[in-house]
Amino acid sequence: MASSSSSASELPRKEANVLKGHEGAVLAVRFNGDGNYCLSCGKDRTLRLWNPHRGIHVKTYKSHGREVRDVHVTSDNAKLCSCGGDRQVFYWDVTTGRVIRKFRGHNSEVNSVKFNEYDSVVVSAGYDRSIRAFDCRSQSTEPIQIIDTFQDSVMSLCLTKTEIIAGSVDGTIRTFDIRIGRELVDNLGQSVNCVSLSNDGNCVLASCLDSTLRLLDRSAGELLQEYKGHTCKSYKMDCCLTNTDAHVAGGSEDGFIFFWDLVDGSVVSRFRAHASVVTSVSYHPKDCCTLTSSVDGTVRVWKQ
Repeated sequence: MASSSSSASELPRKEANVLKGHEGAVLAVRFNGDGNYCLSCGKDRTLRLWNPHRGIHVKTYKSHGREVRDVHVTSDNAKLCSCGGDRQVFYWDVTTGRVIRKFRGHNSEVNSVKFNEYDSVVVSAGYDRSIRAFDCRSQSTEPIQIIDTFQDSVMSLCLTKTEIIAGSVDGTIRTFDIRIGRELVDNLGQSVNCVSLSNDGNCVLASCLDSTLRLLDRSAGELLQEYKGHTCKSYKMDCCLTNTDAHVAGGSEDGFIFFWDLVDGSVVSRFRAHASVVTSVSYHPKDCCTLTSSVDGTVRVWKQ
């Protein structure tokens, strides 16, 4: 784990751009792999591609029948996947804006989608208490794998080369080793609404609905630190680590964004980012820059 000499001066807090165009709440925003572009999605049933550094809207993707809850783009920026209230997982061509395939199988709203490392499989998680994996190379729209050991909605997932890590309202983080079919369960005792990995892959950060972020050691499952001060009680809100793993970033239902020292858990920086709930935070892969999205309908770009 990175040693932290935390100072707020090394964190983004100046508003560089406001990305406007969504009608209604923006539910997620994600940098692409190199951090040059970002994708947002929301209540207006659209996905939007932006150049956040220049504040330019590039393209809108429309096909979902209900709100869009999550989006992820392949490492070569050629394809993207999305999910939402219409129970489907969409696989898109980024350039043409065409839907290549609509994956079916979830029987309720879908909360989270990710590509695997090879961009060949899309994994999704939903209110139907299941995780489903779909093969992008096949013509089939049916899942190739279903994991349904959860007791309640699955809110968020992240992938390593060999594992699916997912957080659920049932209070667990479950890690599935795809190669050997093993499942590990960490019970946090509080509803989990977001999981994300540290950049070194050693830790998992969980946002819980008791207004606490928790950092777990992945190998032992032990609780390393807790981060508090924000409000998270009823909304799905992202959390992440900064690209150096020195700080933890998360939003709050009062419109604030928080940065905590990874090691000692103290609040290093906090400021009002939005007029309403901050739904999502995404940190640039290399630079000192973060994106936030909100129920207020905007995406904001923050730099040093």
